[in-house]
Amino acid sequence: MHPAYSIIFFTVSSGAGFGVLAALGLAAFLGLTPQGGLYWAGFVIGFGLSMAGLVSSTFHLGHPERAWRALSQWRSSWLSREGVLAIVALALAGAFALSLLMGGQGRLLGLLTAAFSLITVYSTSMIYAQLKTVQRWCQPLTPVVFLCFSLAGGALIYAFLAQVFAGGAGVLPTVAALLVFLAWGAKLGWWRRGDTAPVLSTPESATGLGAMGKVRMLEAPHTGGNYLLKEMGYKIGRKHQARLRQIALMLGGIVPVFATLFASWGLWPGLFLLMAVLAFLGGLLAERWLFFAEAEHSVMTYYTRT
Repeated sequence: MHPAYSIIFFTVSSGAGFGVLAALGLAAFLGLTPQGGLYWAGFVIGFGLSMAGLVSSTFHLGHPERAWRALSQWRSSWLSREGVLAIVALALAGAFALSLLMGGQGRLLGLLTAAFSLITVYSTSMIYAQLKTVQRWCQPLTPVVFLCFSLAGGALIYAFLAQVFAGGAGVLPTVAALLVFLAWGAKLGWWRRGDTAPVLSTPESATGLGAMGKVRMLEAPHTGGNYLLKEMGYKIGRKHQARLRQIALMLGGIVPVFATLFASWGLWPGLFLLMAVLAFLGGLLAERWLFFAEAEHSVMTYYTRT
């Protein structure tokens, strides 16, 4: 499918933002006392990334000014549920920040903020995972990948902020490295499943003529370009696909893991944690571009040339 840059930025930015808010909430729930500007910097980054991602998602709409109407379809649409849950999560995060400002520990609000932040990320993943017409997306690992990347991004940013504002990150870099490792393990499984799963939609299944033998298209449905070919028929060469996967894994996985480990050993922890955050987000942008570019809509069955 055609990789829209606004949606790529949306999924990466909002996932990281809600991951940071989840990390702040879990830290408060576990009784970790806020130190210095750690929590306030975290709130600014968490709110900023989440809001920037949500706003950018409207740029892909034909009429962005009507985006608010999507909230009314929460009973049947994961897109609508995502919008509603995002509002709830941000409202809870605001109440959580206010409780800390007033001197409270915010344990309950922190737990609710973390829970609804992750539920929001899950709802984002289900926008794609529930589409049976895109076989690569419609698999159980899609929500797992989105949630793992969100948690890993939140942990990396939180560890960096702890190093800068609290004078040390403790075991946080090690935890972040483990989450990054798990996230990419899930992603490698997602890629393998998508590459090896048998194709469910074929000309035979689409036409119902499979019992008569192999079906061959006599003519293409259209003689020229159209919207379906532009949006659903994006093609990426295998050579470029393999190279981009390597870049995504190197930037988003290997570099952050080693950088966080170096930081945990006391080697310029601030510098290496910053490197880990930037490399992770860069690799995630490449991963998310591939997420859309590799997906093939079943409607393209009708455009098969044989």
